[in-house]
Amino acid sequence: MFQEDGSSSVTSSPLQMFPMMSLSPNLMCPYPWLKELKPEERGLYLIHLLVTCANHVASGSLENANIALDQISHLASPDGDTMQRIASYFSEALADRILRNWPGVYKAFNSTKLPNLAEEVLVRKLFFEYLPFMKVAFVITNQAIIEAMEGEKMVHVIDLNVSEPAQWCALIRDLSARPEGPPHLRITGVHRRKEVLDQAAHVLIEEAEKLDLSFQFNPVVSRLDNLDIEKLRVKTGEALAISSIMQLHSLVGSGAAAASAAADNSRYNRSPMSNAFSLNLHRVAAQMNQNNTLGDLLEKDMVNGHSPSTDSASSSPLSSAPTSSIDGFLGALWGLSPKVMVVTEQDSDHNGKNLMERLSESLYFYAALFDCLESALPRASSERLKMEKMLLGEEIKNIIACEGVERKERHEKLEKWSQRFDLTGFSNVPLSYYAMLQAKRLLQSVNCDGYKIREENGCVVICWQDRPLFSVSAWSWNP
Repeated sequence: MFQEDGSSSVTSSPLQMFPMMSLSPNLMCPYPWLKELKPEERGLYLIHLLVTCANHVASGSLENANIALDQISHLASPDGDTMQRIASYFSEALADRILRNWPGVYKAFNSTKLPNLAEEVLVRKLFFEYLPFMKVAFVITNQAIIEAMEGEKMVHVIDLNVSEPAQWCALIRDLSARPEGPPHLRITGVHRRKEVLDQAAHVLIEEAEKLDLSFQFNPVVSRLDNLDIEKLRVKTGEALAISSIMQLHSLVGSGAAAASAAADNSRYNRSPMSNAFSLNLHRVAAQMNQNNTLGDLLEKDMVNGHSPSTDSASSSPLSSAPTSSIDGFLGALWGLSPKVMVVTEQDSDHNGKNLMERLSESLYFYAALFDCLESALPRASSERLKMEKMLLGEEIKNIIACEGVERKERHEKLEKWSQRFDLTGFSNVPLSYYAMLQAKRLLQSVNCDGYKIREENGCVVICWQDRPLFSVSAWSWNP
């Protein structure tokens, strides 16, 4: 990917000369020697600059960070190869973090920006359409619900983010074809935008009427962090299922982060990069010329035994972590006595308190996602650019630039989610062989051998190559 013709190679590591290339502001703009770098050298040097810049940001050396960002701007491009694209969004995130040191400047700079919720919904639909992750999650979720609801006459499904009605259209079709006859189905959809709920209601009611299935839709206009559980209207006699797709991580820091925001801010510019992490990224860069994709490169480094966030705050035992709103929220859902709750989450640890830890983990994760898009869409694709900028780029910015309650993208590994559910009182429901089979068949239909599925303690982990990206797990109420 970093070799434009796919054939060139580097016989010695260009990083040997990169540390000699001063980041001094005395360099003549626009750094003509940067333009002379070969494609593979450019990728190496972008990693070098990103790590250097992040280290300067973490240590408060903002003038040097600015010089590194200037050099990155001459090499990175949102429509270039994978490394150029990734560098564009990580450098933007680092610049955003720098601006937050001056709240007045930051607020003025962003004062006229308007949230475009319609575009946000659109890019998530594009993500669903072009990459198979959400389709796999939908298939596994629906199968788990169907199996849990066998023989039930009154079925209530709560979707904590009903943005894609295609999932529930498929469930309606499956339930209508049950040998014992269809149940009465009620779906409660939660979303912060009424028009999204109205559209979902229209599509689902039309599908249910077409199949003559007794159906009700209960819309709840709300963000997840202020959801009133009473509005879910769970009734006695209903068999309840809950679906959460990439939603729960946004609640992980809502309580604990608020209590520790001041401490986070005091560490804002004093998180020095460890020597081990620095050496690892240099080793990553030195290997880059031997790999076809950034995802391959980073995966190879992990195989060699590096674990970039062993000191992460989220790596500590969950029982010793401060109480957060996620604990209370899961407790409230447990109190509804669901027969099954199916959860899909990003399977990566982006919840460390240290900037350099989060940079390392997120670079691995998003490198794989950018590789997925590289395999699915041409570089000039407007759809690809929208997904990278408005979805993945915004997630990267939140992980890198934000602290405290503003940091919502607190992704955690499946192991952490399992601990949370166990402590709340849920029991794991192993996903069935048939659910796994359906998921594997769906991935085979994508006609790309990069996607893989593996079973992990009764749960499913969806991977790109061998890099875990998303997990799907099922849980039930345990009195």
